[in-house]
Amino acid sequence: MKSNRWITLATGTIVLLFLGLIYGWSIFRAPLTEFYPQWNTSQLSLTFTISMIFFCLGGFFSGQMLKRVSHKVMLAAAAVVLFIGFFGVSMLDTSDPDSSLIRLYLLYGVLGGGGVGIGYNSVISTVNKWFPDKPGLASGTMMMGFGLGGIVLGGVVNVLIGSVGLFTTFKILAASISVILIVGVLILNKPAVNSGAVVASNLSDEGNFTPGQMMKKASFWFFVLWCILLNSAGLLVINNAASIAVAFGAPAVLGLIVSVCNGVGRVFIGELFDRFGRKLSMIINVGFTCTAGILLLAGDMTAATAVIIIGLLFTGMGYGGTPTLSSAFIHREFGPKYFPVNFSICNFSLIPAAIIGPMISSYLIDKAGGAYTGTFVMIIILAVCAAAAWMMVNKYAEK
Repeated sequence: MKSNRWITLATGTIVLLFLGLIYGWSIFRAPLTEFYPQWNTSQLSLTFTISMIFFCLGGFFSGQMLKRVSHKVMLAAAAVVLFIGFFGVSMLDTSDPDSSLIRLYLLYGVLGGGGVGIGYNSVISTVNKWFPDKPGLASGTMMMGFGLGGIVLGGVVNVLIGSVGLFTTFKILAASISVILIVGVLILNKPAVNSGAVVASNLSDEGNFTPGQMMKKASFWFFVLWCILLNSAGLLVINNAASIAVAFGAPAVLGLIVSVCNGVGRVFIGELFDRFGRKLSMIINVGFTCTAGILLLAGDMTAATAVIIIGLLFTGMGYGGTPTLSSAFIHREFGPKYFPVNFSICNFSLIPAAIIGPMISSYLIDKAGGAYTGTFVMIIILAVCAAAAWMMVNKYAEK
């Protein structure tokens, strides 16, 4: 059982690495503007927003369907949906920008985001069944793969775009992502009931909360608030990481340190959760984000490039730890039996964060004439609010 579950975890992480390419939307923005100069920044940014909304909806759909069909069916469905979405983008009509923009929203936003959500929830729900003793480690490792998808595969995609062109690259991605998902269908299996990986609480209602029961718990809603606050704080910086690095005299590539630490933070916080529990791991994650805000503000006030870079490092750690804790917290607090649906409901916290973070960031930067001081102060404020939400989670979870 032990060897099988590590193979399962490795496979799930690789599948999520490819699904994580959805976060690499910025890679496609510049090439698309060469073909469609009529599209403005807001129109292109809406594509990513739509993809995040349908990522959450796809995850919820997957959670509901996993009650009725196997995870293999859902992974195969994700492969089909993503193939249609990415291949469809490769067939956009460059002579009709208005129609092509709508099709981009449908193909990349709706089908791409929805397909990723279906596959994401199917993989995490299946692999976590092998790790009732280490939900933090399993979640953190898989989330690391998902978080690093954009940066690890982004270089490959850039090379492909330069050598074969944007639309041929989308054809290659459609085929490769679908193949990886089908490999996941062949390798990923649920543990047998007598394997030792399935514990009694998986099979009975004891210690397991239905979605309706979970949503009546104050601890759940304060945890969702905690996620929204920390994700919003992270997105204040992550969308502008390269610009921030350049503004303070560092190469733009150093902005990628956020993505690297994003992945590292997911595994580190997951291990903390397994070793020390929810309370300590959650407040350390808040501490990462608050430290990030303090360091970035200090670097801004002193024009210290090194301090800014360290602040970006802590930003990535804090932002990366949040999705890991979402998976681990829902699994342990509300039980594994209804985890696929419960986890997908918790993931809806990404939608307000994806709206609030970039919106606040754009407003503060524009109001300050391009300065980031207000943004860095807001990170600290959101982190303090998250600490208050953490206290409320503790209060109601103990009851």
